[in-house]
Amino acid sequence: MFERAATFSESLFVICLLCILLIPFAWMGLAMMQTGLNRARGAAHAALSALLAATVALLAYALFGFAVQGIPRSAAPAWHSAGKAWSLVGAGPLFMHGFVLSALPASLTFLFLLFSVALAAIPATSTGAERWRLVPMAISTAFFAAVIFPLFSHWVWGGWLGQLGVNAALGAGTLDPGGSGCIQASAGVAALSIACILGPRLHKFASDGIPNATPGHDAPAVLLGCVLAWIGWMGINIAGAILFAGAQFAQLPAVAVNTTLCAAAAFQSVLWITRVRFGRPDASLSANGCIGGLAASSATALFLSPLEAIVVGLIAGALVLLSIDWIESKLHIDDPAAAISVHGVGGLVGLLVAGLVARPLHATAVAHGQFLAQLLAVAALLGLIFPLALGWNWLLHRVLPQRVPTEGERHGIDLYELGSGAYPEFVTHHEDFTQH
Repeated sequence: MFERAATFSESLFVICLLCILLIPFAWMGLAMMQTGLNRARGAAHAALSALLAATVALLAYALFGFAVQGIPRSAAPAWHSAGKAWSLVGAGPLFMHGFVLSALPASLTFLFLLFSVALAAIPATSTGAERWRLVPMAISTAFFAAVIFPLFSHWVWGGWLGQLGVNAALGAGTLDPGGSGCIQASAGVAALSIACILGPRLHKFASDGIPNATPGHDAPAVLLGCVLAWIGWMGINIAGAILFAGAQFAQLPAVAVNTTLCAAAAFQSVLWITRVRFGRPDASLSANGCIGGLAASSATALFLSPLEAIVVGLIAGALVLLSIDWIESKLHIDDPAAAISVHGVGGLVGLLVAGLVARPLHATAVAHGQFLAQLLAVAALLGLIFPLALGWNWLLHRVLPQRVPTEGERHGIDLYELGSGAYPEFVTHHEDFTQH
């Protein structure tokens, strides 16, 4: 694909560009969801955190991260073993020096990666909601965008994980066209590292370890954010299929259909499970299940049949719901917007399912060893990328404490870090009422 820029037609370029330009809808959707899923006294901070993370990630990736990743499948330093070349790091230009933005498809690929790293940076801010200070948040996000995201993305989209097919006869190497692993699961492990460093919110867990309910303040915003994210995911999956799997016109409607069915099935899965379990459906959990289905679809939408997409969505939704409960009640990890489960577990489901259904273009069957290639990507993510993220955030926390002081949590992080709440009129009216 990348070696044959001349065959990248003008019409396919237009479709790919338009799809990439949809990705910021996913930023907006996730920002609205994490704002609504948190308490009102931290709503402004939650919204600001999402935009802060996205913009820091954009700059850090453009200046440094692109040098680590480079353009997938382009020339890069390699480690040679047994006559095989394995690429561990890319060779992009530092500060984008000399990079030609008019070259196709490299320029489209860069734009896709730029928007994707901003999306991947947002979930961790929801995990740290109501207790993560803005300055260390920005520094942590910069490292994620400059090192963690580009390193793992390089491994999958052209590095040693992508080379497993050629060098080790494991299918076509790790396949992840829309970024279930590169974007979603990497965001999930970054969120997990933040949760481990910050610890739970005040009074989240009782003395016996039982979690206390801390419902969000705006369910309609959560549901609207889910729809906006859904639109953005269409762009992610279609553009990713074009850029990283060489998909052509005839395959693009299937990507859109499968993305839609996977998300819808995941939403329904969580809605009815919560209906049976709690006696009534849970709006916020259902929205999170939908995003989990979208995360799972990113690696698989190009390869699924419609019926398979529905099955994957049902499974992803159920596993995300199970993970949310297990992480909170068993591991005692406080994740206000469930980013670890939604993006981490949903993304891992997509990577693994791709190993069962992914067929390289023009092939009629799943290639031998494909599941093992996908499993090695999961192992690299959990065994290498997560310790790297955790180690960096631990070191940063030693130098610059990342959590707000106790008084900041008690008063609300909006007041502590921003000097005002998200809804000052409401607070003023409430105070006036109590004075009378």
